[in-house]
Amino acid sequence: MLDAATAPLRLALVAEDPLARGALSRALGDQGGELLLVAAGTQAELESAAGEAPDVVLWDTGLHLPEHDARVEPPDLGAPVLALVADEAAGEVALTAGARGLLFRDVGPAPLVAALLAVARGLTVFDPGLSEVRAAPRAATSPTNTPGPDSLTPREREVLALLAEGLSNKAIADRLSISEHTAKFHVNAVLAKLGVQRRTEAVVRAARLGLVTL
Repeated sequence: MLDAATAPLRLALVAEDPLARGALSRALGDQGGELLLVAAGTQAELESAAGEAPDVVLWDTGLHLPEHDARVEPPDLGAPVLALVADEAAGEVALTAGARGLLFRDVGPAPLVAALLAVARGLTVFDPGLSEVRAAPRAATSPTNTPGPDSLTPREREVLALLAEGLSNKAIADRLSISEHTAKFHVNAVLAKLGVQRRTEAVVRAARLGLVTL
């Protein structure tokens, strides 16, 4: 688990707007040694870049996200995502896409840092003004509020297929041109969404669901 007392939070900043990206970089850079900005750029730039996965991703969604668009996905960098949104509609899209936390884009630096630390530790964070957004996506999940197989991202489906081939985390990383840390993150996400503890169980369950062919 991340220990902020011994190491700064390794942060990747994703924003399509260079002005917003610059403003966020400066604001977070003034917050002392709790954060280390290891990457900043557009979603396409960072997803295509090789390197070690960050501890958390800050995703500035911009002024508008298309509502109910299944193609909207949070940055796939092997770390939990905190989304900055302009309104409740954008918040619902970001949360449904897989963001672990939601804050309005005008949030102050101090609460933003606190939220990033929380999300990096596996917690969920919501601005009070976005509290109603939480209920809509969760109503579509299983009765235990645990994401199911239908919530697997395209990247997680790729990882699942490679698990079915019996590949190790390192082999998966090599095949997908990602770091081993990122591969491990995706494997753990697949196991969680399939509701299993072991890789072999994941493959068996996936086969029964028709997600892979053995």
